[in-house]
Amino acid sequence: MESYDTDSIDSVLCTSGARLIKSGFVNTNSTDNILMFVNAGGKAIMKEGNMSMNVESDRYFEGGDVLRTDESIIDGGDMAVLYQSARFGNFSYRIGNLSPGDYLVDLHFAEIVNANGPKGMRVFDVFMQEEKVLLEIDIYSIVGANKPLQVVDVRVSVGMDEVLLIRFDGACGSPIVNGICIKNATNVPGDHGHVICNGCGTEIEIAPARDKLMRMKSMAKYEKRIKELKIQCQLKTDECYEAWMSLTAANDQLEKVRMGLDNKCFQNLCLDQALEKQAVKLKDVASLYERDKRLWIIAMNELERKILIWKEEHSQLAREAHECASSVPQLNKMVSTIQVLVAQYDDLKLKFSEEQAKRKKLYNQVQEAKGNIRVFCRCRPLSKEEASAGHAMVVDFSAAKDGELGILTGGSTKKIFKFDRVYSPRDEQVDVFADASPLVTSVLDGYNVCIFAYGQTGTGKTFTMEGTQQNRGVNYRTLELLFKTAKERKETFTYSISVSALEVYNEQIRDLLDTSPTSKKLEIRQASEGFHHVPGLTEAKIENIKEVWDVLHIGSNARAVGSNNVNEHSSRSHCMLCISVKAKNLINGECTKSKLWLVDLAGSERLAKTEVQGERLKEAQNINRSLSALGDVISSLATKSGHIPYRNSKLTHLLQDSLGGDSKTLMFLQISPSEQDLGETLSSLNFASRVRGVELSPARKQIDTSELQKVKMMLEKTKQEVRSKDDVIQKLEENFQNLEVKAKGNVQLCKNQQGKINELESQLESKTQLCRQLEKQLLQVSEGMKGKEEICSNVQRKVKELENKLKEHDQSENVTALHHKFRELENRLKARTQEFEVHSGMLQQKIAELEEKLRKKEEHTTAYCFGEMPVTTPYNATVSRVETTIDDMDPPSLRILNHNGSNRAMNAESASDLLKGTNSLRELRRKRQTQWRGSENNILLSASLLEKNSLTAESNKPRHVDSSRAIARITRSTKTASTAQRASFFNSKTNRDQVAGGKESGSKLKIWLR
Repeated sequence: MESYDTDSIDSVLCTSGARLIKSGFVNTNSTDNILMFVNAGGKAIMKEGNMSMNVESDRYFEGGDVLRTDESIIDGGDMAVLYQSARFGNFSYRIGNLSPGDYLVDLHFAEIVNANGPKGMRVFDVFMQEEKVLLEIDIYSIVGANKPLQVVDVRVSVGMDEVLLIRFDGACGSPIVNGICIKNATNVPGDHGHVICNGCGTEIEIAPARDKLMRMKSMAKYEKRIKELKIQCQLKTDECYEAWMSLTAANDQLEKVRMGLDNKCFQNLCLDQALEKQAVKLKDVASLYERDKRLWIIAMNELERKILIWKEEHSQLAREAHECASSVPQLNKMVSTIQVLVAQYDDLKLKFSEEQAKRKKLYNQVQEAKGNIRVFCRCRPLSKEEASAGHAMVVDFSAAKDGELGILTGGSTKKIFKFDRVYSPRDEQVDVFADASPLVTSVLDGYNVCIFAYGQTGTGKTFTMEGTQQNRGVNYRTLELLFKTAKERKETFTYSISVSALEVYNEQIRDLLDTSPTSKKLEIRQASEGFHHVPGLTEAKIENIKEVWDVLHIGSNARAVGSNNVNEHSSRSHCMLCISVKAKNLINGECTKSKLWLVDLAGSERLAKTEVQGERLKEAQNINRSLSALGDVISSLATKSGHIPYRNSKLTHLLQDSLGGDSKTLMFLQISPSEQDLGETLSSLNFASRVRGVELSPARKQIDTSELQKVKMMLEKTKQEVRSKDDVIQKLEENFQNLEVKAKGNVQLCKNQQGKINELESQLESKTQLCRQLEKQLLQVSEGMKGKEEICSNVQRKVKELENKLKEHDQSENVTALHHKFRELENRLKARTQEFEVHSGMLQQKIAELEEKLRKKEEHTTAYCFGEMPVTTPYNATVSRVETTIDDMDPPSLRILNHNGSNRAMNAESASDLLKGTNSLRELRRKRQTQWRGSENNILLSASLLEKNSLTAESNKPRHVDSSRAIARITRSTKTASTAQRASFFNSKTNRDQVAGGKESGSKLKIWLR
């Protein structure tokens, strides 16, 4: 904790006058200036003991969470409990109702979460009035864990809005605060001339000079800190530059390596491509071989197959010929047998149709003996509500098997009702439908049938007719039985079944299968055949039992239901399911068209019991009116009245075909066993008794007259078919005779085919031998290819070895060649250096001799000009030396000297002219110097030729020189010299000496030019 130095503490405080105290809150005289003290995250602290003021509970906050600890606080001061609770997270405090002006704010902190550190786990900033007062404060780094830290005397100003905003923002981790204290700023400690002790908070007065010195020290510290940061920044910049340079170098090296790798990859790619080409060639050869082999095999198989087919055809033709010859008497017997069977079939067909008609007649007589209108009574069980309410059962089922039902009307009085069948609550849906199934099959026989459920609301009419998906009702089971029976009779009958679903709601007909209902009104009309129907009604044709459930489900969902005092989901309409069946007898062609009505009537309870109003009252009135009309029809039928009021209701009008004398009718009476429904139960039982007493005329089959014409047409077609069959038999006899003729021709054809087969067998043998030869050649080719593959692999291995050796050899040869070249250059340099030293010595000697000769010549010339005779002795010696030198020169050099000799002759003539004139000595000297400069080029060229001659002699290597080229170069270089020599008066011998001296100096210059 001591490592958090003074500079770091100063960097935390962003306002002047504020300071840090590393201890808890202590009561002093300054508590009189405290306006408000808030315990952040904790409850209010009342005055007690050393406490001189009250601390408010945590409020004015926005955001954050509460944190508390039971650990003891070290150096907690007079309010250690203040530091045991805190608010943490990103939060702020908005304190209002403060008078405008300046205030001093103290903040109290303690690290009670990260008790084990490390540093930097919780670093945050504090803003007051959106001005930063604390910068990246780390409580653990300053005081450690479970120790208080105070930031006191932070000056803030409150404006006219009278609000002080303190906001805590986390830089690393969540901010935390334990307490907030707000004081008046009347006597602000820390002005100029005062210092507050960090330990005890005592105010110490200091001199202005001392105050100024302290401020200068503080400024120096900040400047020092800035310089250190600049140095660190520069170091980091240098490190970045070095890292960038090293990265650049590494990238360059990587690029070189990549280039080398690319070269290797390219070489490998070339080798792979070569190998692939070889492999492709091998594959092509192999594929050609395989293809040819397959073709030959296919051709052989095809020939074998054709041979077998021809053999089979030959044998079959032979058998057919023999069979045709032997089957003539059998064919005659078969014709007579078929005619007898046809007669027997017609007799059996007639007897079967008669027996079937008798069976149907007896069956319908049995059903009619029971009564055309049959009544089945079914009682539902007591509901849970009725059982819990204590209602008793008033129905006695002791004689249910005999069709009798007893009703307990009060005391020991029992009223007996008799029906065709009585079902107790224990009977299932299967038992109920088993008794109704014979009427269902009557529909397939062409009779109209009507099955309807009658009873008060809540007695189970809809359950009996529709049921549930797990326990199907009469509707579904009826259609299931129809499809099952139609499937059993499919060999003798064809059936077409369609379904319509409608409801009579408020004396209006509604189509339940219409997917897009319209406001069009549906009415009942009578067809020309006499039956009633509803034009525009949706009729769904069904082919299987799955479609049946879909249609029934759609109709059930579209039905109108409502709630009343008797049943929560009461049916408010009469739901009617019409099943139309068209049947056709495949034996006699008889066609029938019948209908099956499955009706779920609405509840028959009295209006007083339902206690409905408004729309429900209108529905109930229409329901009772239609049921009353049904009762009227039943009464008229029972009394055999001349007028039956079918048209008094839509319900009875629709059921006119089924309630009349030519149909079969079944009524399910649904009753309640509860004593509270006794009145409705007796009313329903009385109505059912009247219905059971109705006697109707026998049911009549509904013949479809539209099919009679079709039957007649079928009979005529049958007669025509019999005639055509007779013609066919005659044609067959004629064909048989033709077949005999053809059989004889086929025998001859078989002989011809046998000859061709022999020829094909011989061709097949030759081709088989050819295939064997090709296989042998292919084996040889494959062996050769294998040998070539081995050779190729050996060559590739040798190529790789040679490449490796070549690389090693190139590396060694490069090094050795460089060493040899270096040594050769050193030897050449040494030889050239020695030659240069030798030639330098010779040239220096020659230059000295020439200087001596020149000096003597000048003396001789001077003496000659003044009339002195020339000295012959030195001159002769010089001439002999020059001649000796000339004898050593090569022919081209001699030619150059001869050319200079001619020039010297011209110079002699000019010298004679000079003797005649009156030129002074100074003019003579000037001309002589001009002559010497002009002849310098000739001297240089002669010297170079002498040097070449000497080098050639030393190396013993003769060299051919083109004389014409040498003469051309000499001519170009001696033009100026010839003009200057015309004024010279030297003789020819003196010129030879000059040429010799010029050769020596020219050879020295030529060596440097090289």
